[in-house]
Formats: sequence, structure tokens, C-alpha cells
Amino acid sequence: MDWSLVWVYAAPLVIAASAYRIHRARADRRNRARLERAIAEGLDEPASLHPVVNPNRCLGCATCVTACPEGRILGLIEGKARLIEPSHCIGHGACKTACPVDAITLVLGTEKNGVEVPVLDPEFQTNVPGLFVAGELGGMGLVRNAVEQGRQAMEAIRRVDGVGSGEGLDVVIVGAGPAGFSASLAALEAGLRCETFEQESLGGTVAHYPRGKIVMTAPMALPIVGEVRLWETTKEALIELWESVEQRTGVEIRYGTRVESIERDGAGFRVTTSAGVYPTRTVLLAIGRRGSPRTLGVPGEEQTKVVYRLIDPEQYRGQRVLVVGGGDSALEAATSLADEPGTEVTLSYRSDAFKRAKPKNRDRVAAAEAAGRLRVRLRSEVREILDDAVHLETPDGVEQIANDAVIVAAGGILPTGFLRAAGVEVETRYGTP
Repeated sequence: MDWSLVWVYAAPLVIAASAYRIHRARADRRNRARLERAIAEGLDEPASLHPVVNPNRCLGCATCVTACPEGRILGLIEGKARLIEPSHCIGHGACKTACPVDAITLVLGTEKNGVEVPVLDPEFQTNVPGLFVAGELGGMGLVRNAVEQGRQAMEAIRRVDGVGSGEGLDVVIVGAGPAGFSASLAALEAGLRCETFEQESLGGTVAHYPRGKIVMTAPMALPIVGEVRLWETTKEALIELWESVEQRTGVEIRYGTRVESIERDGAGFRVTTSAGVYPTRTVLLAIGRRGSPRTLGVPGEEQTKVVYRLIDPEQYRGQRVLVVGGGDSALEAATSLADEPGTEVTLSYRSDAFKRAKPKNRDRVAAAEAAGRLRVRLRSEVREILDDAVHLETPDGVEQIANDAVIVAAGGILPTGFLRAAGVEVETRYGTP
């Protein structure tokens, strides 16, 4: 055998294999470093829905790594996919879809931080037959996914015995956010007898985002309308789209109507609202997770200058504003206010890092602070709210800051009482499917 000829053909393969191993080793070191940095900075907890990789099934093909639209959130370590930027993950789920061996499961909560969600079957039905949940309340806050859940839930409702026959309504939909609006369109398309109740305005939680907030989304399929190709748009543009769909389709939503109770009535339900009582075969809850806003429980909080969400930053122009909270809504409120001329903004958060916020919002806060437009007080808590000042407890003692307005963006309390009154079982997820 002519070994020199063998070497001529084998050499390129050996060189390519060596180069590949070197590349993988370097990538492994970079990914380890990013994960270790995230852990050291306290940014190792995902904010919401996130992937868990089964190492026994993972092939190390990196398909999930490149599929994520948010960048290198996943990475390979020792030939297996890992979540290396946990706090950057916003639950797109593209990684799970892309995995060729089904090695990825999307979960809520972690071992350290549990998330309360209603117990649902694969068709979004609760333990109460005929009572369904879709969207943010069930843990699915992303617009595109919530829209799809609303559509799928209505498909399941159409198959419930008694829907489409008998007296009364086929379905009552509670909430007109992404999931509720999609479900309302699906009910109209299917010819179901339906009433949709929304206590505030079209868009639900989305409608209360700060002005100009970017809504991360992707092409979504709206019933009747078909595919809507949106990638990154403002909340105003999204609401405008939904309003045009509402007018074009004629779907009816009862705004300013609060649902007070849901009670069993034979095979169906009696839904009591501020506008009357409605008998229905099924109910779809498409309300947000916020429920009642989380309060601070400090002296002076009852003042009218204290509110629990930011609608229009311009109304605070030239004022001294304190924003309390460390999630996306708090950071978005603080940076939006900091953009207003003459507004003095302080952001107070009890922890030592903004672990639950998206990277873009953390970057905006850092930029605003560096530019002198925003003061950040980590490891601080409000102790008292005065007429023209606020007392903050900080590591260095109590700090008094001049103040005209306080915006508490500390999240909300899951409407567990409302759910349990309707008989819905609620569980706490600790990173399990």
C-alpha cells in the first residue's frame, strides 16, 4: 500500500477534524464563561417560560442554539445544549420546535422560584369540566403564543357536548387581550353564541404597556384574518391592528364589564357580571396574571400621587418621580420617564440586580443612569411616602428624596381567590412540565 497516497487523501480530513475540535473547545470555554458570569451576577434565573434540556437525548447538534431569535441564549457545554444566559430567555419556544430529537421541554418556574398556574389539560381545560384558561393566566405571556392558545382553546370548546345546541350561550370569554381577542374571533368564525367581557380596553395587559413599548412578536395567525406578519412593533401599532380587525370583522366585545363570579349551573355555568347574569355552556378565562396590583404596605401609600402602572410618561414631565420594582414593567416605566424633559426619575429595587428583566431593558437603564437621566437605588425599600418626599431604606441608612409621584410596578397578585371560588385547582411549578 502506498502510504504517501493515503496521507494525501487523509490529511485534509485530519486537519478539518482537528480544526473542528479546536473550534468546539473554544466555544465550550466561551459558553462556560458566560454561564459562570450569569451565575456570579445573579442572573441565572429565567423570567418566565424557558427550556430544560434532557442531556440523555441531546445530540449536541446546536440546532436549538441557532434557532433562538434572541441570540445565543443556549450554548453547547461538553457537547450538550445548556441555557447559558438564563435571564435573557423570554420563552419563544423556537428551540423546542427546532430540536430534532425532542430533547427540550418548556417549563415554568425554577427550583428556587415557583410560579403559580391553573392546572390544565392539553386542551386548556381546567379540572372544572367546561372551564378553560388561555394566555397569560396559564403562564403564556408572549403575544403570538397567547393568540395561538386562544384559537386552540376555542377549537376544544367547539367539541364540548352541548355547544351549538340548547339554550343560553355556548361560551363566555373573560378578557380581550391577545388570547381573548383571538378566541372571540374564532368563536365568531365558528358561529358560536358568544359573549366577551373586558373590564377595561382591547388588548388587556398589552394596552397598559408604556407608550412606545416594543412588543416582541412574530407572524401570528388570527382567526378570520389569517396570518399577520409582524416581527417587532410597538404596542400602539399592535392595538391599532386589533382595532381595525375588530371593526372589519364585527366581533363584539362588552367593554367596561367586570365578571364577578362563575358558578356551576347544571351542565354549564352562570356568569355574573356588572351588566347582568349570563347562562353559558362553557367559559374561557383569558385574563392576565396581574389580578390586583401588589402594594407596598407603607404609610402614605393611600395618596393619590401613588399609582400602579404607567400609561403616559408625558403627564409626569417636569416632576420628581419614584418608580418601584425590578421587572420589565418597572424598568420600561423608569426609562420612558427619564426620556421626558425635566423629569427627575429614581428607580428603587429591593434586590441587588434586575434579574427578572430582559437584557434590552437592563441596557436602557444602564445607559440612562450613565447619562445622568436616571438614579438607580438597588437594595432599597420604600419605608414612608410623604406629601413631597419619600423615605428609602438603603444599605447606608434612610435616604429622603424629593418626590411628586410614585409608580409602583411590583407586579400583581395572581387572582387565586377568583379561580378557587370557581373551583379551579392552582399549582406551583418549580421548573417542571
